[in-house]
This record gives sequence, C-alpha cells and structure tokens, in this order.
Amino acid sequence: MLTIQFIRDNAEQVQQTAIHKHIPFQVDELLTWDVKRRELLLQTEAMRAQRNKLSKDVAPLMKQGSKEAAEPLMAQVKQLNEKLGTLEAELQEADRHVSELLLLAPNIVSADTPIGKDDSDNVEVRQVGEAPVFDFELRDHVTLGEMHDMIDIPRGVKTAGSRNYYLKGAGLYLHLAVQRLALDYLAARGFTPMDVPVMVRPEALNRTGFFPTGQDQTFELTGEDKWLVGTSEVSLVSYYSDEIVDVTDPIRLAGMSACYRREIGSAGRDVRGLYRVHQFAKVEQVVLCKNDPAVSEAVLQEITGHAEGILKLLELPYRVMAVCTGDMSQKTHKQYDIETWMPSREAYGETHSSSNLLDFQARRSNIRYRDGEGNLQYCHTLNNTAVASPRILIPLLENHQQADGSIYIPEALRPYMGGTERLVPPAAEYRERP
Repeated sequence: MLTIQFIRDNAEQVQQTAIHKHIPFQVDELLTWDVKRRELLLQTEAMRAQRNKLSKDVAPLMKQGSKEAAEPLMAQVKQLNEKLGTLEAELQEADRHVSELLLLAPNIVSADTPIGKDDSDNVEVRQVGEAPVFDFELRDHVTLGEMHDMIDIPRGVKTAGSRNYYLKGAGLYLHLAVQRLALDYLAARGFTPMDVPVMVRPEALNRTGFFPTGQDQTFELTGEDKWLVGTSEVSLVSYYSDEIVDVTDPIRLAGMSACYRREIGSAGRDVRGLYRVHQFAKVEQVVLCKNDPAVSEAVLQEITGHAEGILKLLELPYRVMAVCTGDMSQKTHKQYDIETWMPSREAYGETHSSSNLLDFQARRSNIRYRDGEGNLQYCHTLNNTAVASPRILIPLLENHQQADGSIYIPEALRPYMGGTERLVPPAAEYRERP
C-alpha cells in the first residue's frame, strides 16, 4: 500500500494512476477524512491531557480529605470523559474510513509503463520464434485432445459446470510435465520449490493486494472464512508476513499449486476449450529483494527471462508485451505479459505475467529487512508465472501438431514423458488416410 504521507505529497499523481487503472478511488475523499482524523486526534489528545491533569489534581485533595475542593474538579473530569467518548467514537470512524480508502489507493506505475485503456494498448517489446505454417487442415486443441482421448470438456461441464474439464492419460502427463520442467528449471537457478496452502484467510488476500479490488474473482468457502487462491503468490508472500528477513541475496521462491478463479466479467469470452477455466495449476515465481529500484528492475528482467527460457524449451513462438495502465492491477508498478502463439486463434494469447510491485505488497504484509545501517526497510516483491496449465497446453498441442494427427513432444519435455518423442492418436479412425 502507499503511505498516507506519500499520497498527501503526490495526490495528483495517485489520482491520475487510479483513473488510468480504472480504479474507483477518490484521493480527495481520502484526504478529507485524513484531515478530519488528524484534527480529531489533536482534540482527543488535548482533552485527554486536560483530563489527566485534573485527575492528578484530584488525587492529593482526596488524600487530604478535601472532598468539597475535589468535587468541582471531579465534575470537570466527568464532563471531559463524556466529551472524550464522543470524540473517540468520531476518531474511530475517521480511522476506519482512512484505512478502508488506503486499501483502494493504487500503486504508482513506472515511467516506462504505457498509458492505455485496455490490453489492446499493450506495447510489443520483442517477438521470439516464428509462427508455424501448416500445409494441412489445422486442428484446435479441443479436437486434438479428443483425438488423443486426453481432454474431456463435456464431462467436465456435466460434473462441475461451465469452464471445467477432465485431463486424461497423455493430457494429464503433459499437464504434470510442463510443471515439473518449470520447477526443475527454477530450482537450478536458485529458487526454493514449495507446495503451498491454496485455502487462505482473507487477511492473506488483503495483505498481498488481491482484496478488496479482486474479491469478485475469488471463490469463498462459505462458513469457513477462507478463500481459494488464484495464484500461489498469495501464499508465498504471506510465508514471510510480519517477519524481518535477510535479502542480502534476493529470496527466490517457486510455488507449485492448484489455482481457482471465478472469471467474473468473462461471460461469452473464450468459451471453447481450455483458455479460460475455473481450475488450473501454476508454477509461480516470487522474489523478495532490497527496496532499491535498480535491484527490483533487474529481478523483473530476470524472472521474465526465466519464463522465456521455459517457452524456448517448449519450442513455442511468443512475444513479450509491456502492459499498459488500463490492463494493470491496483498493486502493480510495472508489468510484462508474455503471449504465446495459438494457431487456432490466429493470434498470440497470454500465458505468462511478470510484475514488480515495489514495496506496495510488503507494506501491507509487514515484511522488512535491515539495511546496511541497521534500519528497518520494507522489501520489494515481484512475481511471475513460470508456467500455467492447462492454458499452456493450447499452444503446445496446436503448434506441435502433425499432418497425421500426431503431436511432436519437445526434447526438453521428453524426460518427463517417459522418453516419448511423439503422441499418436489411439483411435485408428482419427489417423489420416493415404
């Protein structure tokens, strides 16, 4: 979160950021409550001091038995206590408003973040690899999944409703293989692999900046006061909440977990296939580092590079996009999306996201470290999707499909697929006839 002092000093910048990010936040409302809170605090403190002084004067009079002399003072103390009760209630109300509004204040964006209304205004940074050209009729991932008996969406819908699916046989093994590849890739680069809680308390979501603005995207467990996370970022950052950590070297974590998302607002969008589903799995990178902008910028490039490295191992064409203000979340300072070529869409589709949050998340989560002078400082936090499945299966199946219906397995995945170099449809009727 932003400090109230920063907002006081940079009110116009914060308001413009809220407008650009489409966040319903009014700086003037916060500052009005802030002024009222400070006035009430001064009045309350002055009245408490007056009451305490009178109470102190009463004590020796009562000890001397001068009750008559003490009574006027006691009456004043009583009146002050009554006024204090009203003032303290008003102060508590002002405190509540300030606290609630502070949770809505957006993180400022980097100087090189594009200004735009939505993802159509994101800016391409680089493009890597060539989109394949097919000399046969293209099949989408749903058709390929049915041919290979590894994706069953109708039964997923029958069992769990829209945007659900079953992965079977090779589909499940591919789902696990891409996750294990990503996990091993990150472990070799100094990340600590972790299995994390996916049911968390609401405080964890508030502290990591997913609440209150993202509450409509999150599944609640009724009667449990717990929520299902949409990313292990929540659990990885919360691992260090209220702690003082050592970031002499950045702390690098890799969480592997199931994830859940309601997809509110996406009705009618991406209804076919595995692009937008309620349940998926991710390997997530989270890094905590010093609150030096140069350090966190270097980490952002590093973790984005890890995601690119995994896509190169999967032999998939992709592009890196600088995300504009209108496509950013409240908590993000700078963001890249990586979009992978999806032949059936005839377009790139988002498969990875990489963000620098500065100290916005660490302030909410109270994660600090000691600098060279021993002073406590808030960390910078960053996150990136190393791989998310089953969405990554869309480009994996579609880009590597062959004319005969078989699917080429990239060399880097083969150790996780029992050495399999190519998946062949099990049903003869699906094979191409000469």
